[in-house]
Amino acid sequence: MAEYRCTVCNYVYSEKEEKKRFSELPDDWRCPVCNAPKSLFVKLTPEKGVKPVSNTVADVFIAQMIEWGVKYVFGIPGTSALGLVDALRKNKDIRYIQVRHEQTAAFMASAYAKLTGHIAACLTVAGPGATNLATGLYDAKLDRAPVLAITGQVERNRIGTGASQEIDQHAFFEPFSVFNMTLIFPDQTTNLVTSAIKHALLLGGVAHIDVPRDIQSLECKEKIKPFKDNIPNRSITTDEKHLKRAAKIINTSKKPVIIAGFGSLEAKEQVVRLAEKIDAPIVTTFRGKGVVDENHPLYMGSHGTIGSTAAAELVRDSDLLIVIGSSFSDLTQIPQKRMIQIDIDPMMIARRYPVESGIIGRSAIVIPKILKFVDKKERKDYRKKMSELKSRWLKLLEAEADPISTPIRPQYIISVLNRKLDDDAIITLDVGENGWWFGRNFQMKSTQRVLFSGYLGSMGFGLPAALVAQLEYPERQVACITGDGGFSMVMGDFLTAIKYDLPIKVFLFNNKNLAMIMQEQKVENYPIWQTELQDCDFAGFAENCGGIGVKVDDPRELEKVVDEALKFDKPVLVDIDTDPRRFLSAT
Repeated sequence: MAEYRCTVCNYVYSEKEEKKRFSELPDDWRCPVCNAPKSLFVKLTPEKGVKPVSNTVADVFIAQMIEWGVKYVFGIPGTSALGLVDALRKNKDIRYIQVRHEQTAAFMASAYAKLTGHIAACLTVAGPGATNLATGLYDAKLDRAPVLAITGQVERNRIGTGASQEIDQHAFFEPFSVFNMTLIFPDQTTNLVTSAIKHALLLGGVAHIDVPRDIQSLECKEKIKPFKDNIPNRSITTDEKHLKRAAKIINTSKKPVIIAGFGSLEAKEQVVRLAEKIDAPIVTTFRGKGVVDENHPLYMGSHGTIGSTAAAELVRDSDLLIVIGSSFSDLTQIPQKRMIQIDIDPMMIARRYPVESGIIGRSAIVIPKILKFVDKKERKDYRKKMSELKSRWLKLLEAEADPISTPIRPQYIISVLNRKLDDDAIITLDVGENGWWFGRNFQMKSTQRVLFSGYLGSMGFGLPAALVAQLEYPERQVACITGDGGFSMVMGDFLTAIKYDLPIKVFLFNNKNLAMIMQEQKVENYPIWQTELQDCDFAGFAENCGGIGVKVDDPRELEKVVDEALKFDKPVLVDIDTDPRRFLSAT
């Protein structure tokens, strides 16, 4: 019988104790501790239980990872990690995915955490393998995504001798890890693995274990530790006195605005219920897109550099901001206002400005409690203003989506994808113009998900994120929106999609430019220099890899090409000629 972890509060549903399979629970079943939906649970243990294949350090190490729910290890085999790689080969309860570059492995682990709330691992050799992980792991650190990084190391008696591929990996990982240890003795194995995963899940970040080559094959008699009862529950909330005070502030507000960040995704329904009860608009951060269907009458768009004019005006004129699960990125541009803030991290409360009410707790727990204390409101004039502002914004987006001009306008590409992608599609983004246009112009549904590199803002994230999304959700449509700059950084791993039969759909905005940097050069009065990119036959590349490649440069063909691409049950790359120049008037 299996166990399932609530990724919101760490409650463990045990099929053995409950005498009912998790799959038999109704779709509307919720976590009894934090009210999170069934969809936010992940499977921990295989139904038959977990036992090491043999009594070596490597086998016990991998078995302990499986017991705590690690399903995937991404990496490249190498000399100093061969014992761990062989333990993965022998164990059928965990999946090893070979990539072409370690950066991809780290990005995949980070994206998996953002998508599921659980942990995956990346495994590399000492030296260059370890250093190649850095960009993807920094992405995880800054976006607080739990990742387990495992590196091989030279033999223990050669550490510090200047051996081949030896670097000071402890020092290298220290700046971006929440846990960073070297496995020296066999009887440390289960303690280090469980401590690493515990740190990553509870603190949100990268846990690193260095495993010397010689110790991997030594005998280990450690018993596997269960997840249940070895990790604290995170059903944190504040007392009723503070909730009532926050509700009183909301009740006296005339023009409240709800700003929903990434931390509110666990409470989508409750956020909408709060907005409907107090008759207030919902504005999201970029990472909060998808909290609510964007066609909902109370949704006004994103705020900040990719935001809507409707969101900007309502936030500017508001008399109260109710900020839920936002880290106050400088790109979100939340202004100083009278404010209620809800966040799981006490360090986020009043991070930028003083707040009138700061509430610590999971949004899935806090919002239902606040709902009991707020008054129902009907704000007819406010609603009318919202409707007018949103209508004006949507008309602007429609006018921008010119279906005639060549090169094809990015706004039109987004418009087509908006109509064609499935209602439950997982969309992965790269950094650059492609992501900017998506954030500004794409009208997301609450059943869709978007993944991107947030605080680090790293190019090359889109393709690895698409790979892991398709691995985890083989039945869902996965679309990667990328540019020629970001894709070319990791394009070798299109072969990974081919190898593992992952039918991702890559829509490549090919403007032969680092277009966002070009725009910044213009704005800052620098000459346009070294942003032009050598063009590549990306469609031909996809074909040579064994996938499907399509080139489109005629806007009249775009809808047909997208329709056909989405029907294929294999990896597809659509190379779209587009324009690097922003805000050209519609013709």
